[in-house]
Amino acid sequence: MNRRDVKREAQRIQSNREEMVERMARALPADGWSEPFPSLFIARSSGPTEPFLLVHEPSFCFVAQGRKRALVGQEVFRYNPGHYLLFTVDLPVVFQVEEASEARPYFGLRLRLDPSLVASIMVEAGAETRKGDARVKAVDVSPVDADLLDALVRLIRLLDTPDRRHVLAPLITREIVYLLMSGGQGARLSHLLASRGDARRMSRAIRHLLEHYNEPLKIDEIARRFGMSVSGFHYHFKSVTAMSPLQFQKQIRLQEARRLMLGEDFDAASAGHRVGYEDPAYFSRDYKKLFGVPPHRDIVRLRSSLVPKGAAASV
Repeated sequence: MNRRDVKREAQRIQSNREEMVERMARALPADGWSEPFPSLFIARSSGPTEPFLLVHEPSFCFVAQGRKRALVGQEVFRYNPGHYLLFTVDLPVVFQVEEASEARPYFGLRLRLDPSLVASIMVEAGAETRKGDARVKAVDVSPVDADLLDALVRLIRLLDTPDRRHVLAPLITREIVYLLMSGGQGARLSHLLASRGDARRMSRAIRHLLEHYNEPLKIDEIARRFGMSVSGFHYHFKSVTAMSPLQFQKQIRLQEARRLMLGEDFDAASAGHRVGYEDPAYFSRDYKKLFGVPPHRDIVRLRSSLVPKGAAASV
């Protein structure tokens, strides 16, 4: 690429970023989030947010303005307008807007990834999935190139043209998935196919833990259920999720306990017991380790000021 082409591409990228921010600002004039059409979520925040843990389905996440971080297990993933976050299995993720202000609010989007759509595109493109794909971590941050940014801008333009959404949104979404796949994310996207070998077993194991999070964790029984050795199960599970099975279960339990206290007025002891903790002191210790403060203080804080910002931080 010569100097003129480099300059032209830089101008194109800058123009697209500015347009995205302008259109998202019109769609969201106040802090919060919305789902303008199926699978697309957009959010705005006029200031940094506190960490907020949620379990999300596989998604593509992009920041149009500001900076954000995602904590998965003990790994931190930071992304800004030059990068995107992609995760391809159901994961408990702690999101936090790190850079935002009244003058320059955070604007972000999340595009939910439909496994059947991903499978269709990978088959049409002749992509192959390999058994080794299960060893590819299911979450990562990567640079946004000009072509991917072009597709994202066209998707955001549909916010202003409701009559075109039902026809064009699926086509642009297919393009985005194709660009992710052809841009080096094929192995990561193959987690969504869950069609064979270790990838399929890991997908089923994650779903099993999500559905039985409040039950005692018996790794030997789970490994045997999915036809793996205990050591092999630990290795592949952590490779995909960046967490051990125990860490994964703890985050799911604590996220659900937080929801029970915040949304259904459970006290800490009752919420801890409901999600599988027998010892209230142990529950409180784990809760503080994840969220930074004891349960009661956290819920008081969320109710007073953090619920709207936390909601925005999750997109």
